[in-house]
Amino acid sequence: MQAYLLQITHPQLAAGSKVAKGKLFCGLCFSGYTCLMRTIVYIDGFNLYYRMLKSRPAKKWLNPLALAKAVLQPTHTILRVNYYTARISARAYDPQAPARQAMYLNALESVPEVVVHEGSFMTSEPWMPLAYPPQARPNDYQWSLPTPQVVRVIKSEEKGSDVNLGAHLVRDAFTDAFDVAVVLTNDSDLVEPIRISKDEAGKRVGLLVPVKYPTQSLIDVASFHLHIRPGHLNKAQFPDRVELFDGRAVQRPPSWI
Repeated sequence: MQAYLLQITHPQLAAGSKVAKGKLFCGLCFSGYTCLMRTIVYIDGFNLYYRMLKSRPAKKWLNPLALAKAVLQPTHTILRVNYYTARISARAYDPQAPARQAMYLNALESVPEVVVHEGSFMTSEPWMPLAYPPQARPNDYQWSLPTPQVVRVIKSEEKGSDVNLGAHLVRDAFTDAFDVAVVLTNDSDLVEPIRISKDEAGKRVGLLVPVKYPTQSLIDVASFHLHIRPGHLNKAQFPDRVELFDGRAVQRPPSWI
């Protein structure tokens, strides 16, 4: 018995090509079989945090694999979830932030499919111009002095995550590591890696969108896009206590309840 290709998703496959019974390819449908797609998920951790989680503390204890499964159809066989982030530093207004992040990264170790890729987090104190004159002045400010035009600010920048994500996506596309890639981001810096993976490597690359109105250039280049809803976050929470493979356990931070 033979089956025929109904949908072409690889540039080397031609319409009407024959394949042996039981051999499943991305996007191919066979009588009596379910079409399964090898899928790798790439998560821009800081983009997800600032777009969806910062204002929802109770949703921060998030299992990325469970999130992907909640949004994607069951025809996606998720081989791996690459999670890109960086270790943050303590701040005067939140000295416990690094400890909470460490708890979360430890919890991710309990999911074999999740691979954490760490960039670096750099903090500086540059002088920056004011966009608008101050609406109020500090106590004891000398009103005879001119309105300041620049102020010194704390500037935090995450380095490496978007570059690593884009490089890994393109590498995996050309080495046939997946049938479908799914990128969780709203960062337009990833437009070109997505385009190369789709147009030059012949892969489907979809978006998981963490905002209501996503960046149009990402939507234009992606094969498809799906919105993450609050209900998806609800379904994808770790249990309050997460058991690790080495016998340790990690608890959800109290401020994340």
